[in-house]
Amino acid sequence: MTDNTNNIIAGAIQFDVKTGDADGNLSSALAGIRRLGEKKAQVAVLPELWSCGFDTPEMIRQHAEKTPQIIDILGKLAVKYQMIIAGSLPETSGDCLYNTMVVIDKDGTVAGQYRKIHLFSLINEDKAFMPGNRAIVCRTSCGPIGVMICFDLRFPELCRTLAIQGARMVLISAQWPQSRILHWDVLLTARAIENQLFIVASNRVGKDGDLTFNGHSQIISPDGAILSRILDQPAEATAQIDFNEIDTLRHRFDCLSQRIPAAYLP
Repeated sequence: MTDNTNNIIAGAIQFDVKTGDADGNLSSALAGIRRLGEKKAQVAVLPELWSCGFDTPEMIRQHAEKTPQIIDILGKLAVKYQMIIAGSLPETSGDCLYNTMVVIDKDGTVAGQYRKIHLFSLINEDKAFMPGNRAIVCRTSCGPIGVMICFDLRFPELCRTLAIQGARMVLISAQWPQSRILHWDVLLTARAIENQLFIVASNRVGKDGDLTFNGHSQIISPDGAILSRILDQPAEATAQIDFNEIDTLRHRFDCLSQRIPAAYLP
């Protein structure tokens, strides 16, 4: 569905995702959504696996059983605040477990579900989850929206595919550690600039075992300007997004139209 909305407020929610604490995490997420609702935000992005964190595979499977109920709760809030809500949640399909980005539109319906393609082997994510196999652009009341999850950010081909498929904004959920936060900042900006689109990225804060997470959730314009960025405390980044900026920028020099894919083959 589309309503040709060109000017919106977008938000990225960051909080300390407590491993295994589904009730506490849901409470934190709902509080952030409500605060964004009070600011009339029309898009809200939550961190990666925000309902349960990277719990043990056995426990994540149990958390996944609650995902339909969580989606129902978010759907009601989406209607109440007329807000698109997105975030990564555990999903089961048969015997398979996926790290899935769910996008809920303003009418409470699921506009799209993206299963994370690039699983991070350094934390054995590939041992717990099955990888997805296709890029997803969701058709929403705010236009076409692409989605990615954390490690996906290191693969420019994925974001480029989303742009080619018409995405004018890409939402990213992550648990990106402090030790590599410089990469997070640089890669987010690069994905926005090279694809001439808006990036809305949510990262968590807090500690999980030996890992520290320091947020840096942010919203970036198609020319790479940081419209909003928060650092290492639970908070929400918000910014006004004018999709007309994409048309203006691409009219001046449209990188996408000057691609020569045949020249890029190995």
